[in-house]
Amino acid sequence: MSSKSSNRGHLFIISAPSGAGKTSLVNALLEQDSRLVMSVSHTTRPRRPGEVDGKHYHFVSVPRFQEMVDKGEFMEHATVFDHYYGTDRKSTRLNSSH
Repeated sequence: MSSKSSNRGHLFIISAPSGAGKTSLVNALLEQDSRLVMSVSHTTRPRRPGEVDGKHYHFVSVPRFQEMVDKGEFMEHATVFDHYYGTDRKSTRLNSSH
């Protein structure tokens, strides 16, 4: 294994339907292992009560989201219930150096 590859982290994707317990699972994992960090996705949906920009999601406008798509800034993105969601490459790379 080269020294370059030993500096790379692992990416875990937690995916399940709404209400399946993703947040509970992730919170339990984060409590058990300080090396784990969670990436914060971008969304165009309205912020819900209690949500904090940059903690729960990065809340952005549709034009800003589309600009990010056009620039190739997302690892993945999707439309869910008429709102856009995406995981940006930059913050995922920054988290992998944690």
